[in-house]
Amino acid sequence: MYNTPMDLFRESEDAAIAACAPLAVRMRPQCIDDVLGQDAFLGPGKMLRRILTAGSLSSLIFYGPPGTGKTTLAHVIAAQCDCEFYTLNGASTSVKDVRTIIEQARGTLASTGRRTVAFIDELHRFNRAQQDVLLNDVENGCIILVGATTENPYFTVNTPLLSRSTIFEFAPLQEEHIVELLRRAIADKQRGLGEFNIRADDDALEHLAGISDGDARRALTALEVGVMSQRRTGKDQKIIFDLQAAQDSIQAKVIKYDSHGDEHYDAASALIKSMRGSDPDAAVYWLARMLTAGEDPRFIARRVAILASEDIGNADPRAIQVAAAAYSITERIGMPECQLTLAQAVIYMACAPKSNASAMAIWTATEDVKNHRTVPVPASIKDAHYGGAKKLGRGKGYQYSHNHPGGVSPDQEYLGVEATYYQPTDRGYEKHISAYLDWARKLRTTGDRK
Repeated sequence: MYNTPMDLFRESEDAAIAACAPLAVRMRPQCIDDVLGQDAFLGPGKMLRRILTAGSLSSLIFYGPPGTGKTTLAHVIAAQCDCEFYTLNGASTSVKDVRTIIEQARGTLASTGRRTVAFIDELHRFNRAQQDVLLNDVENGCIILVGATTENPYFTVNTPLLSRSTIFEFAPLQEEHIVELLRRAIADKQRGLGEFNIRADDDALEHLAGISDGDARRALTALEVGVMSQRRTGKDQKIIFDLQAAQDSIQAKVIKYDSHGDEHYDAASALIKSMRGSDPDAAVYWLARMLTAGEDPRFIARRVAILASEDIGNADPRAIQVAAAAYSITERIGMPECQLTLAQAVIYMACAPKSNASAMAIWTATEDVKNHRTVPVPASIKDAHYGGAKKLGRGKGYQYSHNHPGGVSPDQEYLGVEATYYQPTDRGYEKHISAYLDWARKLRTTGDRK
């Protein structure tokens, strides 16, 4: 067996491409023991490590933010498993490309018994038709799907394909992991920056690790920029990578946020639950996170208004007034000034006494309206203002409340059936409401105004 001129050309081309690859690509771990982070499923004895060690690979979906090792782990799997391996990108792959790989996979399985791994980066960009083409061959094991996505697969991947795959959620890397990756890159002479005479200060590496927000790719790219921008002539020249160099190389922090994805809904959920949980510090942090990432402030104002009724209600009737004012001001003045109004409103909601009694009342009453017999309006409180109403018995027996002691009619029926929907708490203003309702019930039944 010998190399043809075309083989030699391709090898030379691959070597040239590899030499130009960014540091983050060159420094990808080559075995599972070099992968940092994701201990929840890659730690000793954990599920994915057991799967890879046993060689019993099945279809996998890696889901998480950028720079957390999804593509890296796919390449580690490619190097470790005895399978044909194809790399596709969901944004540029056609159905025809998928069908071609499936045919080749079937031929390989029939002739050699080897299975095929299809790694699909940006799986969320794979449309429904492309996903459907994969279904049968993923199910029968001809193809092992390894997909990587930054989007929640439960929203973007077909349910049949999800049911045939194991989903692993990647977390942002810890700062110590990123510092370790940066040190590896500085020391590695073959793939990293070890050929240069670099002095990297600890505070510089820690700055990159902190501001990269768990994204190893971003930290490594910043390190490469900071080092290569100081390179002049000769590899023995001292390169100082200090805090100033680190700050210059990474510039502003990037907030990971998708206004229609997980970050949007998760941050909104955190904001609401922090206000409901009476934690103003957490609430204002999530507010700042959303506003800094570019969230529509009117969306936040709507959430505040909903919470004012759902979680505070009559425990503090002023909350809904604050929410209404905050929404009106937010709509009128916009960012950046409305962040002050929203902060005031969010902190007020977090510090207000809590009650969901009003919300429970309408939810329970609505359930009765939908699922039980409709209660007719008692004749005594029906509309009686039109001609002929008296002949129909409308309003007959109605007791005008203000004509009775305490402003409460003693025997008037308003519903006609026994039901209690609103049950005020003893928190905030609702304790006064509760006391009044107890007094009014007593007055209606016994006439005792004490």
